Amino acid sequence: MDVEAAVAKARAAAQAIASTSGKASSSTGRAHIQAAAGSLEAALAELDMDHYDSTDDEAAADIDADGSASAAVMSRALGGRSAGIISDDPYMQQGGNSSDEDDDKGLYDLDSEEKDDYVIRDSDLLILAARSEDDVSTIEVWVYEEASTSTGGEANLYVHHDILLPAFPLSLAWMDIDPAGRQAYGNMVAVGSMDPEIEIWDLDVADQVEPACTLGGMDPAAAVAAAKAAKAAADASSKGTKKKAKQKAKKKAKAAEAQLRPGSHTDAVLGLSWNREYRNVLASASADNTVKVWDVAKQQCEHTLRHHTDKVQAVAWNPAESPVLLTGSFDKTACLVDMRTPSGAALLWGVSADVEALTWNPGSPTCFLVAAEDGLVTAFDARGGAGG
Repeated sequence: MDVEAAVAKARAAAQAIASTSGKASSSTGRAHIQAAAGSLEAALAELDMDHYDSTDDEAAADIDADGSASAAVMSRALGGRSAGIISDDPYMQQGGNSSDEDDDKGLYDLDSEEKDDYVIRDSDLLILAARSEDDVSTIEVWVYEEASTSTGGEANLYVHHDILLPAFPLSLAWMDIDPAGRQAYGNMVAVGSMDPEIEIWDLDVADQVEPACTLGGMDPAAAVAAAKAAKAAADASSKGTKKKAKQKAKKKAKAAEAQLRPGSHTDAVLGLSWNREYRNVLASASADNTVKVWDVAKQQCEHTLRHHTDKVQAVAWNPAESPVLLTGSFDKTACLVDMRTPSGAALLWGVSADVEALTWNPGSPTCFLVAAEDGLVTAFDARGGAGG
């Protein structure tokens, strides 16, 4: 059955229904029905809903010579079906065709100029920024283009894309190692947050919904099992004394720690530092008073350092001696640890207040600077020994 026949059959059915209804109603009722139908048809004709998303040329093409709707309109109204045949959904992308022309019409429907703007070139300089606004946290990937003939003689700085984060970001560390091992070099960023975990995101993937991997953090299977056990215990227990309440609180704290992956931090991750020489190594500082050294390739913690007595705010690998790690804490100290002997005693320097940030002097890699909460920046030379 073709479209014209289907339309004719539908109209005949509608007329038959109207005729039957007319016989059962009074002349006044028929007048009211006809008036209402006329008003409805006039309103629909004025709205012209069949062509609300068409251009003038498309609308004209959808009207046959006799003024009736064409097969194109009927096909759209039937969801792409025409004369009993299922047509390709116009809103689905065509697969299996690798031509450049079809690719341009594919995923993002970009023209050549837009695609060119979307590409990150080797000459582009990238800047990572963590941003939080209205309880929404993101990583913004900024591109800085130096002034050149292609930029009209002016420098250009813009946000290339961003990544939505599940928690408030506290620290970032760029790295070039792919934790999944899919490529020799990647474009990754490690993110520390209020959660006791480190997420590693692929900066070359736009609109991603989950990180490439997560170091530490909650163990989903253990969390589900703990929730079931807690519910069963709550159902079985009755109201008790304050002593029992305290015991329950301690048990809950232990259960929360048990839900973490082995080697995980137990509090927020405040600082991160990637080792450029040993590319699979990442150091993290946490509010749980510890510093951890991770093997990103294995996705596990290799060492846990406990030489600080308060929250650890910052960590930094030495640019010349890669195994040497500098740490700073709220216990008003900066410490130097040689990871070739991680169990050895750390060298310690005292500062005037809680450590907020620290860095090595790139021009003199034996010297480092420590910024404290009171606004004082102090320079030290490691060659002078602890406290020097």
